[in-house]
Amino acid sequence: MIEVNGLVKNYGAKCAVAGVSFRVNRGDILGFLGPNGAGKSTTMKMIAGYLRPDEGTASVGGIDVTADPVAVKRQLGYLPENAPAYPEMTVEEFLGFIAEVRGYRSTAAKRSQVDFALARTQLDAVRKQTIETLSKGYKQRVGFAQALLHDPVALVLDEPTDGLDPNQKNEVRALIKSMAVEKAVILSTHILEEVDAICTRVIIIAQGRLIVDETPAQLRARAPGMRLDEIFRDLTRSKV
Repeated sequence: MIEVNGLVKNYGAKCAVAGVSFRVNRGDILGFLGPNGAGKSTTMKMIAGYLRPDEGTASVGGIDVTADPVAVKRQLGYLPENAPAYPEMTVEEFLGFIAEVRGYRSTAAKRSQVDFALARTQLDAVRKQTIETLSKGYKQRVGFAQALLHDPVALVLDEPTDGLDPNQKNEVRALIKSMAVEKAVILSTHILEEVDAICTRVIIIAQGRLIVDETPAQLRARAPGMRLDEIFRDLTRSKV
């Protein structure tokens, strides 16, 4: 569902992403890990069509993001870091706005997609509440709701549980697992426990280069008895 081949992105003399390649299939939850500044968010923005790669290709559902970025956005749900939204809008108003942006213009079509997103993210109880009055966990759910409102084949989620309390993290992880049954998911995170909790594969990048593409079990097998954060530190220490 998502295929990345040799992605490169430079910012002046700095190479942020240096030839990253991988594939994500339906049912995969790919944990995308790396130290700060490793190139995770830049890679995800290129997949989502928000940045143009200097070299290489990315496709979603077989559609090249450079050749047809609008068609890719129809196939993809993207949750940027911190789940940006219009705080003065109610949940229902915001999702209605997103539905219109996505091309659902009739009242019936818009209502259908908003109701679908509210049900999937369990937001119906706060649909009339303004976003600025919601807890951080509920605001994150609103971010998920806008990402899946058009029922995309793939999801790209940037730090979706950052700053949440343990209960909120568990709720968001359960939501991601339920959605991954029928979608391909890329999940950027710096929380190593998230890998064990929900990820089926792990990619680690450092200095813009891919250094690991394994299952969580294979990653643990590199150093039996060590914690994942210790393995991660050892793998990336020489790369930063």
